[in-house]
Amino acid sequence: QVQLVEAGGGLVQAGGSLRLSCTASGRTDSGGAVAWFRQAPGKEREFVTALTWSGDLTYYADSVKGRFTVSRDNAENTVFLQMNSLKPEDTAVYYCAAGRAYSTLKSLYPYWGQGTQVTVSA
Repeated sequence: QVQLVEAGGGLVQAGGSLRLSCTASGRTDSGGAVAWFRQAPGKEREFVTALTWSGDLTYYADSVKGRFTVSRDNAENTVFLQMNSLKPEDTAVYYCAAGRAYSTLKSLYPYWGQGTQVTVSA
């Protein structure tokens, strides 16, 4: 069983930055991947980015490419999402998810955090 705890959400003006963190406990191996998804009110939960725990693979949704950067600190079992040049359309609850698969599909991630709210004002 893996537990995930996100932190770092908040309110920021358009053009600003935030850094989210996702700390995993209960993970006993270095395989698999961690992903970030987000869900805006009235919309489906959508893929943002994924990173293998080994750090050798990353993938970004087109909507965040060039603005968001995912990284990890394996010693702390923590994954970070640095979000720059934020836009009002980035407003959503951001979730981290973990699983054995490196994928954009939320159905392939069995472990989820509770989510953290990110609000970007115009």
